[in-house]
Amino acid sequence: MTQAFDICIRGGGIVGSTLALLLARERLHVGLVRQAAKTGSDGAAPDDDVRAYALNAKSRALLESLRCWPDAAHATEVLSMQIKGDEGGEVNFSAAELNVPGLTWIVDVPVLEARLAEAVRYQPQIEVLDTPQAAALTIICEGKTSSTRAEFGVDFQVTPYPQRAIAARLRCERAHGQCARQWFSQGEILAFLPLDGPQGNSVAVVWSVKEDNAQALLDAEAAVFCQKIEAASQGCLGHVTLSSARSAWPLQKASAERWGGVHDGKAWALAGDAAHNVHPLAGQGLNLGLSDVAALTRVVHEREYWRSVGDEKLLRRYERSRRAEVAAMGAAMDALQQLFWHSGAPLQSLRNWGMNGFEHSGAVKQWVARQAMGF
Repeated sequence: MTQAFDICIRGGGIVGSTLALLLARERLHVGLVRQAAKTGSDGAAPDDDVRAYALNAKSRALLESLRCWPDAAHATEVLSMQIKGDEGGEVNFSAAELNVPGLTWIVDVPVLEARLAEAVRYQPQIEVLDTPQAAALTIICEGKTSSTRAEFGVDFQVTPYPQRAIAARLRCERAHGQCARQWFSQGEILAFLPLDGPQGNSVAVVWSVKEDNAQALLDAEAAVFCQKIEAASQGCLGHVTLSSARSAWPLQKASAERWGGVHDGKAWALAGDAAHNVHPLAGQGLNLGLSDVAALTRVVHEREYWRSVGDEKLLRRYERSRRAEVAAMGAAMDALQQLFWHSGAPLQSLRNWGMNGFEHSGAVKQWVARQAMGF
């Protein structure tokens, strides 16, 4: 029986939609299965979506090639980063010192998703579906809670962290100055991501807190929550007010045993959080997912004319092209999480000494920064 689609993508979020648009340019007939709207642990509706992602230069170039990059008001360029430890350790990055236009861009997720949805709507090679359909290749982009990995015999190995991430939006007394800020303290990690363009005074908050502290922060009155935020951020942006609902999710590291293959005669591949999860402390999760998208599209584009898009050797090429980078990033994020999770004066002093040493490491610091920026 003739299949209606060359490729069926399960998951219409950022990774799935970007992949569908790129594969459509290869003149492939793509089915894109809708995803249910996301909600936070507090039941926040889609209109209350507080997510914001840090996207590097490589991710920006990919989205710009699809004409889906948001305007400057919704993709705030970060010109500096300030990272503080819990005993005087500090690391700073500057776009000017690295001779780059921006270190990263903080992108408003609902706006980016809307741009991608509009592009999908006007791409005749893509058909939006409510249910999966038969195809030469099924690609799973449903995120870390994918319900269909097991359908293709995929083992997803998960190691939970004893933390939950709390996300919210704040309006601040002082402008953020296009600086992304982060504090490591007593096993918890607070990040302020600048929003609303160069003159903005709003930030997206991602606060990785201990599991036994998370619910109290979610249930706290807004004023109490903001007081705790001000204390954890050392009052760097003055008085803050909560301007959104709060969302939360458990943190984990995870990786699929395989990222592509053939199961019961059906070819499949994984991309994004469906394939791998890393700690969000460096904001690299979506960058890794979009790199998956670019690699998978490249493998399809460069395949021999006689290979189907569902050829098992083709899917192995994709997996081999991505495993090393993802494994290295996951290991680095896990090592940092473990380093700052443990308390105790000797370790605390050692890690802050290490931060200060890295701050003055010159070429090593520049190399790490350029790797994170996607150069």
